Amino acid sequence: MLKSHTLEMQKKQFIILVVFCIAFVTLSTAQHKRYTIKNGIGVVGGLTQYDITTNNFVTKSGSGFLGGMIATVDIPQKWFTVSYGLQFSQNSIEVEGRSLVNPLQVEQLEYDLMAIQLAFMLHVKLISDNLTLDVGPQLQYNGQLDLKNSNQKGYLINGYDTLLAEDIKDISPFNVNGVVGASAGIGSFKLRATYSYGFTNILNKLNDQNLTTTPLSKEFKGTQSMLAFALMITF
Repeated sequence: MLKSHTLEMQKKQFIILVVFCIAFVTLSTAQHKRYTIKNGIGVVGGLTQYDITTNNFVTKSGSGFLGGMIATVDIPQKWFTVSYGLQFSQNSIEVEGRSLVNPLQVEQLEYDLMAIQLAFMLHVKLISDNLTLDVGPQLQYNGQLDLKNSNQKGYLINGYDTLLAEDIKDISPFNVNGVVGASAGIGSFKLRATYSYGFTNILNKLNDQNLTTTPLSKEFKGTQSMLAFALMITF
């Protein structure tokens, strides 16, 4: 019952953030139309590869997907364009664990992670608008690490005596990333590849939970990374 209530609260928080960010993008785009510049609104969708780099667990990157909307502002006389956009991503990651029944056998614990990301990007024109170098900051709100197989909740995280698979789900919800990538295309269609790297400790919230981490008694620390390949269509 408690889990159902928690999931419901997370869904409400995601919906509120989505509505706020969409309103922000729409309002900002309308304001830009006062200037002699070229505006565009588009949609983006693609595939992701996600991981958390940490010394606390042995992880394996997992695949996922993303989708969202983007608003672009192009000043033809300048060597750059800017964009700001909102995207939703559904990612997965694996962490090594072992069961209490057979503690010598290592198994993969697969987690899902949902995130809403708001980015402001600078696009350096390498070949006009057909090829750009993309860079900028990204704000992120994410949910908990959701263990896919509920039968593995009682599994131990590999390397620990008492730390369970369900103990590491409550990670830090607000994070800041840096994004670098490139876009290539003609007209309204572009292919975009980006790499996002976390500037904040996404595992920091675990340090506030008084978890028993023997024999590896040390601070939880981890930085996320996400590689994305997407198609963008502008209107």
